[in-house]
Amino acid sequence: MAENDQDNGNDQENGNGEDEQDARATRILTDIAPRAWEHPADRAALAALRKIPVFDDVLRALFGFFGEKPIRLAFLASSVRVSERQFTRVSHIYQDVLKTLDAPKEYPLFISQTPIVNAGAYGMDEPFVILNSGTVKLLDDEQLAYVMGHEVGHIMSDHVLYRTMTVLLIQLASMGFPIVGLAARAVLVGLLEWSRKSELSSDRAGLLAVQNPQKVMSTMLKMAGGGDDDETSLDEFIIQAEEYRESGDVADQVFKVLNLMGQSHPFYVLRLAEIRSWIEEGEYDRIIRGEYAHRGDPERAYNEDLTDAAKAYADSAKDLFGQVAGAAKRMADDLMGSVKR
Repeated sequence: MAENDQDNGNDQENGNGEDEQDARATRILTDIAPRAWEHPADRAALAALRKIPVFDDVLRALFGFFGEKPIRLAFLASSVRVSERQFTRVSHIYQDVLKTLDAPKEYPLFISQTPIVNAGAYGMDEPFVILNSGTVKLLDDEQLAYVMGHEVGHIMSDHVLYRTMTVLLIQLASMGFPIVGLAARAVLVGLLEWSRKSELSSDRAGLLAVQNPQKVMSTMLKMAGGGDDDETSLDEFIIQAEEYRESGDVADQVFKVLNLMGQSHPFYVLRLAEIRSWIEEGEYDRIIRGEYAHRGDPERAYNEDLTDAAKAYADSAKDLFGQVAGAAKRMADDLMGSVKR
């Protein structure tokens, strides 16, 4: 159960002499702005995409070509909407997550009968969250809260249009759909490049939703390899992540390999290393203390230290997004020509 920003007497004891504090107690992050958790690489990559002429127009036109409602139905046809009477446990956890992140609205949540452990946030004007049934079965309450907070973070950071189009383009490309030619594939490469960075932002949102770093890292361990808590070791997984973090060149090479593999998510080992770095830099504790950007606030001074990192990433990706810009224009011409015919 989430608590408000005031002291609520968590040091009291109940009649059994036990602490009354709920293990799920979290600080409500009232009116928090998504930029408080956004990774500079995510913000820089998304800014680079949005600067590409006609890029947003292409995606919205393609989205409109299929229509939002059919896309929603395609995602939701075999899913069950979570409510007080459907998946009650999940519904209660989700309500806590929405309250903790002070989400502007309650986004519909669905569970799909899929054994693969995964989740997603999709849509454009009406975003929604889907949990695979395998995720619900594998994770405990706090781990599930992290996953749901991660997906709500995607929605609040306005990632969903790009994420939905990434999935749609991947599916169309795999089906050999004629609208997905070489230009569209180049656009997809740009989307995948950004998508991997956006996961780092939403990992932070998930941590803020559950406010338990150990649970977040244990979730990453389960998502990476499955298994029960009694047959895995988080300490060993952290050591594995440290091997990557101490070898920056290795991490860079992994991202290049992921580009070739067409992956939308970075490896969980890298994600664990990234979230540990964010915690160790003090950013997580600062937000929990209430020192964060609020919606509608101008950029604060503490965000200035992100500028150089964002610029460095934008410069390193200049060639990639330059190629995507040309591809986006060609795709726009092809798409508009198809619509006119």
